[in-house]
Amino acid sequence: MEDIDPQGADHSIHSVLRERIVEHLFVGRALQRLWQIGITDVEVLRSEFDAGGYDLVMSYGNLVRHIQLKVSVVNATTRSITASLKLQERPSGCVLWIVVEPCLDIASYRWFGDSPGKPLPGIEKMRVAKHARGNSSGHKAERPNQRVIPVSSFKRIESLEEVLTTLLGVNFPLQAKASEPSQPSQSVVLGAGDSLQSTIESDHQVIVDV
Repeated sequence: MEDIDPQGADHSIHSVLRERIVEHLFVGRALQRLWQIGITDVEVLRSEFDAGGYDLVMSYGNLVRHIQLKVSVVNATTRSITASLKLQERPSGCVLWIVVEPCLDIASYRWFGDSPGKPLPGIEKMRVAKHARGNSSGHKAERPNQRVIPVSSFKRIESLEEVLTTLLGVNFPLQAKASEPSQPSQSVVLGAGDSLQSTIESDHQVIVDV
C-alpha cells in the first residue's frame, strides 16, 4: 500500500490530473446550483482535443459559450495565462480561471470575456506566448497562435452564482431576508428597595446591588 501524504498530491507533478478534477468539480457544482433554481436544460460538452482553444462548451437556450479553463493554487505566483487566438472565433468565447486550495476546494474565480452573446475581447495585440521549455541552446520559441493574458485583465469573482450569471445570464432569486435580530438584553441594577419581580417580567438581565 502506498504511503498517504497528508498534504495531498504534488501540484507541479500532477497538474493535468488537477485540471481534470477541478473541471469535473466545476461542472457538477454548476449543474447542481442550476438544478436548485429549476434550470435543467443547460448542456455541457467537453473538447477531447484543445484544437479550438476551449475546454468546455455550455449552452442555455440560444446562448452558446466556449470556455477555456485555467487552474492555479491559492498564493501561487502565477501572474498570467495563455489563450489561443482561435478562442476569438468561437461564439461567446471566454476564459475562466479557477483558483483552488491545495486540497482542490474552489476558493475563487477570475473571468476574462464579455457579456453573453458577445465574442472574446481582442487579444491579438497582447504579448505572444513562448514555449515553456527551451531548445538545446536554451532558446524558447514563440507560439504565434497563443497570447499572454495578464492577471490584471481578469475580473475577480467570488461566488459560483456570479460565475453562472456572467456565463449564461442566469438571474438567481434574491435570498430571503434574515429574521430581525433579537433585542439585546439590558442590565438593570436593583437597589435594596426595588421590585425584583417586575424587573424579571420585563425580560431584562438582573444585577442585584447588595
